[in-house]
Amino acid sequence: MLITFFHELKAAGVPVTVREYLTLMEALDKDLASRRVEDFYYLSRAALVKDERNLDKFDRVFGHVFKGLELLSDALEVQIPEEWLRKLAEKHLTPEEMKEIEALGGWDKLMETLKKRLEEQKGRHQGGSKWIGTAGTSPFGAFGYNPEGIRIGQDKGRHGRAVKVWDKREFKDLDGDVELGTRNIKVALRRLRKFARTGAPTELDLPGTIRETAKQGWLDVLLRPERRNAVKVLLFLDVGGSMDWHIKICEEMFSAAKSEFKHLEYFYFHNCLYERVWRENRRRWQETTPTWEVLHTYPHDYKVIFVGDASMSPYEIVQPGGSVEHMNEEAGEVWMRRVLATYPHAVWLNPTPEREWNYTASIRMMQQLMGGRMYPLTLEGLDSAMRELVR
Repeated sequence: MLITFFHELKAAGVPVTVREYLTLMEALDKDLASRRVEDFYYLSRAALVKDERNLDKFDRVFGHVFKGLELLSDALEVQIPEEWLRKLAEKHLTPEEMKEIEALGGWDKLMETLKKRLEEQKGRHQGGSKWIGTAGTSPFGAFGYNPEGIRIGQDKGRHGRAVKVWDKREFKDLDGDVELGTRNIKVALRRLRKFARTGAPTELDLPGTIRETAKQGWLDVLLRPERRNAVKVLLFLDVGGSMDWHIKICEEMFSAAKSEFKHLEYFYFHNCLYERVWRENRRRWQETTPTWEVLHTYPHDYKVIFVGDASMSPYEIVQPGGSVEHMNEEAGEVWMRRVLATYPHAVWLNPTPEREWNYTASIRMMQQLMGGRMYPLTLEGLDSAMRELVR
């Protein structure tokens, strides 16, 4: 099978050699793959692929040659977690049952009904279609289903239908020191470059030294400031909720940006931009920065990059008070237009696959707000976004 793998790689255009194949054999002989397919994948990729441009070809060949290969342990012990048993009380509906449940009829009606329920309800309720409870079809509560409701007392979303979340949620900062997988992203970000010599003269000016030494007749060492990328970037990162599925790629993006741009300022937001942003997610309720302050602190020559899946309730974009977590006085689109009016060079990077954008109303709305400057968070998308920013 390994011989077949080697020949398939060469046929696919991956420049593997016998020396690299023997290196892989030696590593397998020392049991470096631990007899796990996943470990063998990373080991063989490290041994056989020398250029990241061939990673996609390698993945396709690997998937073809080793399709269906698994390693099962001799004994399989199954233990059902307690939390699974507790969730048996949750309501699970068929697609036909879901279609039968209708939304209340808009934002105002939803909020008005919630206020009425809070005034009337006196105790806990489960499995119904009216009160604030659990495992039912009411628009208010947890662990049930409704096409448009307010989630209360549930860890994370299940159907992505909540238009407001009445809980204090804690988000985690993105790790800016992640290096694995950032190399290709760095290469794409380098399109956004504008070099200038800034700072103290600490770098040897070799041409100047040669010129002045020849002119003076003795060694005359000249120094000059280091040549740096002078582009200034303002990065807005969406965190929490559905963005939890994209943490790895966003951390790689954040880490690469910190490495490539010396003038980088970043802020977090959730779903849509509103009147406040923050720098630390663990202190986002105590230490925030007014968005107006950001607009008046960083000049218009900053390049703005939004990173987010733009997947939310449309109310969060167009409705005052529509934020999923707080009662915003102005709609999210108002703040987005203010940012775009201040910073003419702005793009939105979306980790959701581009083929799925048309199925989510909020993505289409945000793409329209951005004037079409939304790009997928892929290497090709990054390349196109950076070209847009340097125009």
